[in-house]
Amino acid sequence: MKTAIIAAGLAALAAMPAGMASAQDTLTVYTYDSFVSEWGPGPIIKENFESQCDCTLELVAVGDGAELISRLQLEGDRTEADIVLGIDENLTAVARDTAMFALHGVDSPDLSMPVAWENDMFLPFDWGYFAFVYDKTKVENPPANFEELADSDLTIVIQDPRSSTPGLGLLLWVKAVYGEEAGAYWERLSDNIVTVTKGWSEAYGMFLEGEADMVLSYTTSPAYHLLAEDDDTKAAIAFEEGNYMQIEVAGKIATTDEPELADQFLDFMLTDGFQSAIPETNWMYPAHTPQEGLPEGFESVVPEKALIYFGTEARDIRDVALEEWRAALSQ
Repeated sequence: MKTAIIAAGLAALAAMPAGMASAQDTLTVYTYDSFVSEWGPGPIIKENFESQCDCTLELVAVGDGAELISRLQLEGDRTEADIVLGIDENLTAVARDTAMFALHGVDSPDLSMPVAWENDMFLPFDWGYFAFVYDKTKVENPPANFEELADSDLTIVIQDPRSSTPGLGLLLWVKAVYGEEAGAYWERLSDNIVTVTKGWSEAYGMFLEGEADMVLSYTTSPAYHLLAEDDDTKAAIAFEEGNYMQIEVAGKIATTDEPELADQFLDFMLTDGFQSAIPETNWMYPAHTPQEGLPEGFESVVPEKALIYFGTEARDIRDVALEEWRAALSQ
């Protein structure tokens, strides 16, 4: 009997088309911590992808978004990652420079973003606007712009731009507004900063625990409190200068031993099976609006002006802006 079962199994394997995944195939995706948390999109996306790929999707948490590239550079060709998901537009040129990513090969991806996407190596999975979030029951007169923030007595928690994509976003946001005067602005803002955390999760936790008046987060963050907690006390600010935009992306590792499965995941990433999980788990706008639309609260704060640097421009400005930031905050 055992012989018959084994023979049947071998016959089935022989009949399997080349490139088709089996339950024994594993696709390893490096991403950031909050993505794989029990309240993040990871569990839903794992279930939805595995239901159609006949494979195992392994999501590996690697700190905050900006740490993903450092991990790849450390591992080099030894990396077990097939896909990296969670760097953002500000880091795509740095990621391309590692020579560890392959072209995505998706022509004219079906996207719902307010800007055109022309990157042939990285595909977006969500986007949003950075914003300072505050508690309406504690802050009566929120600042309308960067100058009012620096002139106020309000305390803020921000993230380290060397390890956190929101931290890097604020760095480039200030640079976009102040240009060569960015360093001087950081000096004026420094006495408002309670601390600089490694990542977003730590910063937002401190804000919720009352350790600061405001936190660097997203315009969509209050939607979480409204929908998940029935709490409308949190609000985000659309600054008069505009808010910096973040586009989060994924890319395929060039040396992956699961290239067909990686391509299948990238295609899946822009379907409702992935995108419908984004609004109420990652609390960002999906790169492709799912058929069911966006939930309540996502239209509440839309900046009149979006600021963003693309590709090599973001990479080149980053180094200068980082040195200005370090010099100002070390005084």
